[in-house]
Amino acid sequence: MGEIPLDILALQILTGIALGCIFVLVATGLTLIFGLLNVVNFAHGAFYAAGAYLGVFAFGYTGSFWLSLFIVPLGMAAVGMVTERVLLRPIYGRGMSYPLLLTFGVGYVLVELIRILFGTDGLPFSSPPELRGSILLGDIAFPLYRLFVMAFTAALLTSLWFLIEKTPFGLIIRAGARDAEIVKVLGIDTSKVWLLIFALGTAVAGIAGFLAAPMRGVIPEMGVTVLIEAFVITVVGGMGSLPGAVIAGLLLGIVVSLTSYFAADFSNIVMFAIMAIVLLVRPQGLLGRPEAAR
Repeated sequence: MGEIPLDILALQILTGIALGCIFVLVATGLTLIFGLLNVVNFAHGAFYAAGAYLGVFAFGYTGSFWLSLFIVPLGMAAVGMVTERVLLRPIYGRGMSYPLLLTFGVGYVLVELIRILFGTDGLPFSSPPELRGSILLGDIAFPLYRLFVMAFTAALLTSLWFLIEKTPFGLIIRAGARDAEIVKVLGIDTSKVWLLIFALGTAVAGIAGFLAAPMRGVIPEMGVTVLIEAFVITVVGGMGSLPGAVIAGLLLGIVVSLTSYFAADFSNIVMFAIMAIVLLVRPQGLLGRPEAAR
Protein backbone atom coordinates (compact mmCIF):
# COMPACT_ATOMS: atom_id res chain seq x y z
CA MET A 1 0.00 0.00 0.00
CA GLY A 2 1.38 3.37 -0.99
CA GLU A 3 1.56 6.56 0.98
CA ILE A 4 -1.80 7.68 2.34
CA PRO A 5 -2.86 11.14 1.04
CA LEU A 6 -3.18 13.61 3.90
CA ASP A 7 -6.49 14.94 2.61
CA ILE A 8 -8.01 11.43 2.72
CA LEU A 9 -6.68 10.89 6.24
CA ALA A 10 -8.03 14.27 7.39
CA LEU A 11 -11.42 13.56 5.80
CA GLN A 12 -11.70 10.23 7.61
CA ILE A 13 -10.73 11.82 10.91
CA LEU A 14 -13.36 14.55 10.50
CA THR A 15 -15.94 11.92 9.54
CA GLY A 16 -14.96 9.98 12.65
CA ILE A 17 -15.39 13.05 14.85
CA ALA A 18 -18.89 13.61 13.43
CA LEU A 19 -19.77 9.95 14.09
CA GLY A 20 -18.12 10.23 17.49
CA CYS A 21 -20.40 13.17 18.33
CA ILE A 22 -23.42 10.89 17.98
CA PHE A 23 -21.65 8.30 20.12
CA VAL A 24 -20.88 10.97 22.72
CA LEU A 25 -24.45 12.23 22.95
CA VAL A 26 -25.91 8.75 23.39
CA ALA A 27 -23.23 7.74 25.89
CA THR A 28 -23.63 11.02 27.79
CA GLY A 29 -27.33 10.38 28.36
CA LEU A 30 -26.58 6.81 29.44
CA THR A 31 -23.78 7.97 31.74
CA LEU A 32 -25.94 10.64 33.36
CA ILE A 33 -28.59 8.09 34.26
CA PHE A 34 -26.16 5.43 35.46
CA GLY A 35 -23.74 7.75 37.23
CA LEU A 36 -26.41 9.59 39.20
CA LEU A 37 -29.26 7.08 39.53
CA ASN A 38 -27.24 3.85 39.36
CA VAL A 39 -29.71 2.56 36.77
CA VAL A 40 -28.47 0.49 33.82
CA ASN A 41 -30.94 1.84 31.26
CA PHE A 42 -31.56 -0.75 28.54
CA ALA A 43 -34.34 1.44 27.11
CA HIS A 44 -31.79 4.08 26.10
CA GLY A 45 -31.49 2.79 22.53
CA ALA A 46 -35.28 2.82 22.17
CA PHE A 47 -35.34 6.44 23.41
CA TYR A 48 -32.74 7.24 20.74
CA ALA A 49 -34.97 5.69 18.06
CA ALA A 50 -38.07 7.36 19.47
CA GLY A 51 -36.31 10.74 19.30
CA ALA A 52 -35.54 10.16 15.62
CA TYR A 53 -39.13 9.22 14.81
CA LEU A 54 -40.53 12.09 16.89
CA GLY A 55 -38.26 14.49 15.02
CA VAL A 56 -39.25 13.14 11.61
CA PHE A 57 -42.94 13.34 12.58
CA ALA A 58 -42.51 16.90 13.91
CA PHE A 59 -40.66 17.90 10.75
CA GLY A 60 -43.44 16.49 8.58
CA TYR A 61 -46.03 18.40 10.63
CA THR A 62 -44.19 21.75 11.01
CA GLY A 63 -41.89 21.72 7.98
CA SER A 64 -39.13 23.19 10.17
CA PHE A 65 -35.99 21.27 11.13
CA TRP A 66 -35.14 23.86 13.79
CA LEU A 67 -38.55 23.72 15.43
CA SER A 68 -38.36 19.92 15.35
CA LEU A 69 -34.95 20.11 17.04
CA PHE A 70 -36.69 22.05 19.82
CA ILE A 71 -39.67 19.69 20.05
CA VAL A 72 -37.63 16.47 20.27
CA PRO A 73 -35.90 17.10 23.63
CA LEU A 74 -39.14 18.39 25.18
CA GLY A 75 -41.11 15.39 24.00
CA MET A 76 -38.45 12.87 25.01
CA ALA A 77 -37.99 14.56 28.40
CA ALA A 78 -41.71 14.02 28.99
CA VAL A 79 -41.31 10.34 28.05
CA GLY A 80 -38.39 10.09 30.47
CA MET A 81 -40.38 11.69 33.29
CA VAL A 82 -43.27 9.28 32.85
CA THR A 83 -40.88 6.31 32.71
CA GLU A 84 -39.03 7.35 35.86
CA ARG A 85 -42.07 8.41 37.88
CA VAL A 86 -44.45 5.58 37.00
CA LEU A 87 -42.18 2.62 36.31
CA LEU A 88 -38.75 3.04 37.86
CA ARG A 89 -39.42 4.86 41.12
CA PRO A 90 -41.42 2.03 42.73
CA ILE A 91 -38.50 -0.39 42.31
CA TYR A 92 -35.62 1.80 43.53
CA GLY A 93 -33.58 0.07 46.21
CA ARG A 94 -34.34 -3.47 45.06
CA GLY A 95 -31.01 -4.02 43.34
CA MET A 96 -29.68 -3.25 39.86
CA SER A 97 -31.36 -6.24 38.20
CA TYR A 98 -34.90 -4.86 38.65
CA PRO A 99 -34.47 -1.58 36.73
CA LEU A 100 -32.29 -3.39 34.18
CA LEU A 101 -35.05 -5.88 33.37
CA LEU A 102 -37.75 -3.23 33.49
CA THR A 103 -35.95 -0.87 31.10
CA PHE A 104 -35.29 -3.81 28.78
CA GLY A 105 -39.05 -4.36 28.65
CA VAL A 106 -39.73 -0.64 28.17
CA GLY A 107 -37.32 -0.58 25.25
CA TYR A 108 -38.98 -3.59 23.63
CA VAL A 109 -42.44 -2.01 24.00
CA LEU A 110 -41.27 1.31 22.54
CA VAL A 111 -39.77 -0.38 19.48
CA GLU A 112 -42.98 -2.32 18.90
CA LEU A 113 -45.02 0.88 19.23
CA ILE A 114 -42.78 2.51 16.61
CA ARG A 115 -43.38 -0.42 14.26
CA ILE A 116 -47.15 -0.19 14.81
CA LEU A 117 -47.33 3.59 14.32
CA PHE A 118 -44.77 4.09 11.55
CA GLY A 119 -44.33 0.69 9.92
CA THR A 120 -41.33 -1.59 9.70
CA ASP A 121 -39.64 -0.22 6.59
CA GLY A 122 -38.22 2.96 8.06
CA LEU A 123 -38.71 6.56 7.00
CA PRO A 124 -36.75 8.72 4.55
CA PHE A 125 -35.18 11.78 6.09
CA SER A 126 -32.45 14.11 4.88
CA SER A 127 -30.72 17.15 6.29
CA PRO A 128 -32.48 20.52 5.96
CA PRO A 129 -31.82 22.51 2.75
CA GLU A 130 -29.72 25.13 4.54
CA LEU A 131 -27.36 22.42 5.84
CA ARG A 132 -26.94 20.47 2.61
CA GLY A 133 -23.87 20.52 0.46
CA SER A 134 -20.24 20.75 1.49
CA ILE A 135 -17.84 23.34 2.76
CA LEU A 136 -14.17 23.56 1.84
CA LEU A 137 -11.73 23.08 4.70
CA GLY A 138 -8.46 23.65 2.95
CA ASP A 139 -8.46 21.06 0.18
CA ILE A 140 -11.20 18.98 1.82
CA ALA A 141 -14.89 19.18 0.91
CA PHE A 142 -16.72 18.19 4.09
CA PRO A 143 -20.53 17.87 4.46
CA LEU A 144 -21.99 20.96 6.07
CA TYR A 145 -24.53 18.94 8.08
CA ARG A 146 -21.78 16.96 9.80
CA LEU A 147 -20.04 20.19 10.76
CA PHE A 148 -23.34 21.35 12.25
CA VAL A 149 -23.60 18.12 14.27
CA MET A 150 -20.10 18.69 15.62
CA ALA A 151 -20.82 22.32 16.56
CA PHE A 152 -24.21 21.46 18.11
CA THR A 153 -22.68 18.65 20.16
CA ALA A 154 -19.94 20.95 21.43
CA ALA A 155 -22.53 23.57 22.45
CA LEU A 156 -24.76 21.00 24.16
CA LEU A 157 -21.89 19.41 26.08
CA THR A 158 -20.69 22.84 27.20
CA SER A 159 -24.20 23.60 28.47
CA LEU A 160 -24.34 20.29 30.34
CA TRP A 161 -20.93 20.94 31.89
CA PHE A 162 -22.04 24.39 33.03
CA LEU A 163 -25.27 22.97 34.47
CA ILE A 164 -23.51 20.26 36.45
CA GLU A 165 -20.36 22.13 37.51
CA LYS A 166 -21.46 25.77 37.89
CA THR A 167 -25.07 25.85 39.12
CA PRO A 168 -26.75 25.09 42.47
CA PHE A 169 -28.76 22.34 40.78
CA GLY A 170 -25.51 20.81 39.54
CA LEU A 171 -24.09 20.91 43.05
CA ILE A 172 -27.11 18.95 44.27
CA ILE A 173 -26.64 16.46 41.43
CA ARG A 174 -22.97 15.90 42.29
CA ALA A 175 -23.67 15.64 46.01
CA GLY A 176 -26.54 13.24 45.45
CA ALA A 177 -24.38 11.03 43.26
CA ARG A 178 -21.86 10.69 46.09
CA ASP A 179 -24.25 10.32 49.03
CA ALA A 180 -28.01 10.60 48.48
CA GLU A 181 -28.78 10.12 52.17
CA ILE A 182 -26.80 13.19 53.20
CA VAL A 183 -28.64 15.26 50.59
CA LYS A 184 -31.98 14.04 52.00
CA VAL A 185 -30.89 14.98 55.52
CA LEU A 186 -30.24 18.51 54.27
CA GLY A 187 -33.92 18.74 53.30
CA ILE A 188 -33.57 18.40 49.54
CA ASP A 189 -36.20 16.36 47.71
CA THR A 190 -33.97 13.95 45.83
CA SER A 191 -36.93 12.35 44.05
CA LYS A 192 -37.35 15.54 41.98
CA VAL A 193 -33.64 15.58 41.21
CA TRP A 194 -33.69 11.96 39.98
CA LEU A 195 -36.80 12.72 37.90
CA LEU A 196 -35.08 15.64 36.17
CA ILE A 197 -31.86 13.68 35.62
CA PHE A 198 -33.69 10.79 33.96
CA ALA A 199 -35.63 13.27 31.82
CA LEU A 200 -32.38 15.03 30.85
CA GLY A 201 -30.66 11.77 29.91
CA THR A 202 -33.65 10.70 27.85
CA ALA A 203 -33.82 14.08 26.10
CA VAL A 204 -30.14 13.87 25.13
CA ALA A 205 -30.71 10.37 23.69
CA GLY A 206 -33.65 11.70 21.67
CA ILE A 207 -31.60 14.61 20.32
CA ALA A 208 -28.86 12.17 19.29
CA GLY A 209 -31.39 10.04 17.40
CA PHE A 210 -32.79 13.03 15.52
CA LEU A 211 -29.36 14.40 14.64
CA ALA A 212 -28.23 10.96 13.47
CA ALA A 213 -31.31 10.44 11.27
CA PRO A 214 -29.89 12.05 8.09
CA MET A 215 -26.55 10.28 8.65
CA ARG A 216 -27.57 6.77 9.73
CA GLY A 217 -31.18 6.36 8.59
CA VAL A 218 -34.47 6.01 10.47
CA ILE A 219 -35.64 2.45 11.18
CA PRO A 220 -37.34 0.94 14.24
CA GLU A 221 -34.25 -1.13 15.13
CA MET A 222 -31.82 1.80 14.92
CA GLY A 223 -31.51 1.90 18.69
CA VAL A 224 -30.24 -1.67 19.05
CA THR A 225 -26.82 -1.02 17.52
CA VAL A 226 -26.39 2.38 19.13
CA LEU A 227 -27.21 0.96 22.59
CA ILE A 228 -24.37 -1.53 22.22
CA GLU A 229 -22.07 1.25 21.03
CA ALA A 230 -23.11 3.46 23.95
CA PHE A 231 -22.34 0.75 26.50
CA VAL A 232 -18.94 0.15 24.91
CA ILE A 233 -18.15 3.87 25.09
CA THR A 234 -19.40 4.09 28.67
CA VAL A 235 -17.19 1.18 29.72
CA VAL A 236 -14.13 2.50 27.86
CA GLY A 237 -14.58 6.01 29.23
CA GLY A 238 -15.38 4.85 32.75
CA MET A 239 -18.79 4.05 34.20
CA GLY A 240 -20.41 7.25 35.41
CA SER A 241 -17.71 9.58 34.00
CA LEU A 242 -19.02 12.26 31.65
CA PRO A 243 -15.55 13.44 30.53
CA GLY A 244 -14.66 9.78 29.95
CA ALA A 245 -17.73 9.30 27.77
CA VAL A 246 -16.78 12.34 25.66
CA ILE A 247 -13.17 11.24 25.17
CA ALA A 248 -14.07 7.61 24.47
CA GLY A 249 -16.88 8.55 22.08
CA LEU A 250 -14.69 10.80 19.95
CA LEU A 251 -11.77 8.37 20.05
CA LEU A 252 -13.88 5.38 19.02
CA GLY A 253 -15.64 7.41 16.32
CA ILE A 254 -12.28 8.24 14.74
CA VAL A 255 -11.03 4.65 15.07
CA VAL A 256 -14.21 3.23 13.49
CA SER A 257 -14.02 5.73 10.62
CA LEU A 258 -10.38 4.98 9.88
CA THR A 259 -10.95 1.24 10.16
CA SER A 260 -13.94 1.43 7.81
CA TYR A 261 -11.73 3.02 5.17
CA PHE A 262 -8.51 1.08 5.54
CA ALA A 263 -9.77 -2.31 6.81
CA ALA A 264 -13.54 -2.42 6.33
CA ASP A 265 -13.85 -6.08 7.39
CA PHE A 266 -12.75 -5.16 10.91
CA SER A 267 -14.91 -2.05 11.37
CA ASN A 268 -17.63 -3.92 13.26
CA ILE A 269 -15.26 -5.44 15.82
CA VAL A 270 -12.68 -2.74 16.42
CA MET A 271 -14.75 -1.09 19.20
CA PHE A 272 -15.01 -4.36 21.09
CA ALA A 273 -11.31 -5.04 20.68
CA ILE A 274 -10.51 -1.63 22.19
CA MET A 275 -12.95 -2.27 25.03
CA ALA A 276 -11.30 -5.61 25.79
CA ILE A 277 -7.85 -4.00 25.87
CA VAL A 278 -9.03 -1.18 28.15
CA LEU A 279 -10.71 -3.62 30.54
CA LEU A 280 -7.53 -5.70 30.74
CA VAL A 281 -5.22 -2.73 31.28
CA ARG A 282 -7.49 -0.34 33.21
CA PRO A 283 -10.70 -2.08 34.39
CA GLN A 284 -12.30 1.17 35.62
CA GLY A 285 -12.04 2.74 32.17
CA LEU A 286 -10.05 5.75 31.02
CA LEU A 287 -11.43 8.23 33.56
CA GLY A 288 -13.51 6.01 35.83
CA ARG A 289 -12.94 5.72 39.56
CA PRO A 290 -11.25 2.49 40.70
CA GLU A 291 -14.19 1.56 42.91
CA ALA A 292 -16.48 1.61 39.83
CA ALA A 293 -14.69 -1.45 38.49
CA ARG A 294 -15.44 -3.61 41.50
